[in-house]
Amino acid sequence: MTDRQNPSGRSPSPVAPRPAVSAPSPFRSRSFLLLLVAQLLGGSGMWMLRMAADWLVLDLTGSSEAVGVLVALQFLPLLLVGPWGGVLADRHDKRRLVELAQGAQALLAVSLAALTFTGAIAVWHLYVAAALMGLVSAVDQPARQVLVGETVGDAHLQPAVSAMNALNQAGGMIGPAVAGLVIHQWGEGWAFTTNAVVAVCVVSLVLTMRTRDLHLTPRVPPSKGQVREGVRYVRERPRLSWVIVLAGLMGALGMNGPVVLTAFAQDVWDTGPAGFGLYNSVSAVGAFVGVVVAARYVRVRARSVVVASGAFAVTEVVAALAPSPAAFLVMLALVGAATLVFLTTAATLVQLTAEPSVRGRVLALYTPLLLGGHACGGLLQGWLTEELGVRTGLVVTGAFALAATTCVAIALARVRRDGASWSSSSGPARTAPVGSVTPDPRRSAGRCRAAPRATDPRGGIPDA
Repeated sequence: MTDRQNPSGRSPSPVAPRPAVSAPSPFRSRSFLLLLVAQLLGGSGMWMLRMAADWLVLDLTGSSEAVGVLVALQFLPLLLVGPWGGVLADRHDKRRLVELAQGAQALLAVSLAALTFTGAIAVWHLYVAAALMGLVSAVDQPARQVLVGETVGDAHLQPAVSAMNALNQAGGMIGPAVAGLVIHQWGEGWAFTTNAVVAVCVVSLVLTMRTRDLHLTPRVPPSKGQVREGVRYVRERPRLSWVIVLAGLMGALGMNGPVVLTAFAQDVWDTGPAGFGLYNSVSAVGAFVGVVVAARYVRVRARSVVVASGAFAVTEVVAALAPSPAAFLVMLALVGAATLVFLTTAATLVQLTAEPSVRGRVLALYTPLLLGGHACGGLLQGWLTEELGVRTGLVVTGAFALAATTCVAIALARVRRDGASWSSSSGPARTAPVGSVTPDPRRSAGRCRAAPRATDPRGGIPDA
């Protein structure tokens, strides 16, 4: 209940025990702890798979542009079929979808390992596998993200998302470091094999989750137009729309690590696969720090997302101009920190803004734009690296990222101004527009103040 709904000022007894906001901790949930371990293992294995594929393509072709094509093929399927993956997440048991996706990933990794060990591996094999992995991710990503909320409930979603991101980055530290060593000592085939084993372990962990421990959201019955319904839900909330657009732009213009780091390792510093692994690990260490910083935000707002995006763009440009390997490593850590502050605040804001009944579809718009932008950015960065060199190419994309952040900041300022103007002219009775979803007070009770379920008729996101 808000003060408007309770003009007498008396505190209703159900709201009196305010400490319920911070307790119980999401870490008391057995299912959430299992999901965290699965995230750590899966993140480490996936980084090994990606690094092995990236380096193998570079080894077979000697071309950064070819690596860019591989990155694009990993993520473009998310743009094409991602929204339907969100529909599946809203319709079906999220655990079963994650299990199926991880099983498919294990089969792909085994196939790549067999081709590599026999010497039959070709670039087109890696391209086909990358496209298939993109299809798997289109199912896995929205299901896994919604599953976080089902393990802890909405009241503890923000610390849960931060913890998941932290474990994902821990995997990003472990995976590249181990992969660089494995590739250097034994070859890419063993990196693919390790990923297959890890994927099987993830399936086993998800299988042990108990239904009675979950905060299950009602499944949405199949019907026509559910993808359009998710798109309409986002379009009716301009601030949500602009945050998702910004994620796509930053994915295209900033998240280009595989192309950039392979080029720096091979052409600039001449450090080989060991250096490539080191650069990924340093970036992941910085990202871990970024997750910790983002978790301390008392209130996640659109302004926080924009500031983090601007910091991301600036540190990217400075990293491109680093005069020495040591300076480059320092800047990589800063880029990693800015990246994860941006990604954590954006993901938390999107998840807490979306109603549970459409959360899978909203995330299936957010994630494909972010990772699909990453795919397009891989192509762009690969081409720029080939034509201009890795340093100049990175400066160009960093400048574009800063310009995009500025444009979105201006758009959000206009939305805020128009929203304030609309609400002041519409009197005290503020009603949501047609098509919006009214929060269920039973689900909202006890929700952290860090990211409240907003009912702003112009956006649904707390003021920037």
